Amino acid sequence: MKTDEQLMKENPELYRIARENGTERAGSSDLLHIDEEGMFNCAVCNAVLFDSDTKFDSGSGWPSFTDPVDKKAVILIHDTSHGMRRTEVRCANCKAHLGHVFPDGPERTGESARDFGRHDRYCINGISLQIKKKKKL
Repeated sequence: MKTDEQLMKENPELYRIARENGTERAGSSDLLHIDEEGMFNCAVCNAVLFDSDTKFDSGSGWPSFTDPVDKKAVILIHDTSHGMRRTEVRCANCKAHLGHVFPDGPERTGESARDFGRHDRYCINGISLQIKKKKKL
């Protein structure tokens, strides 16, 4: 894992978002419209966070996912900054700020008793992620 000093020197924008709770400009991420299969890892520590199977286009301007690969991969924190009430998402491994989660994701399929209502929408800064593409056989 990179130190904060290394991160700031190598990628000031990632440092601003991951360590200073910043937000990238909507629509600016190269990962926004990527539709390749793979895993999305933390750009700071490389921890696996999201699977491409859970990625969807929310129209928000940021990469969105319905679920992390494991609930223990992320930390959810009550956030009242900027006069809003929301839930911040951080990497559980390195505590990097990733984005926020909202209860307005896509409808569930209803295929099981637990699959009713809406998914969550993990709205994540693309710069906080890197995709590890699945190898083709």
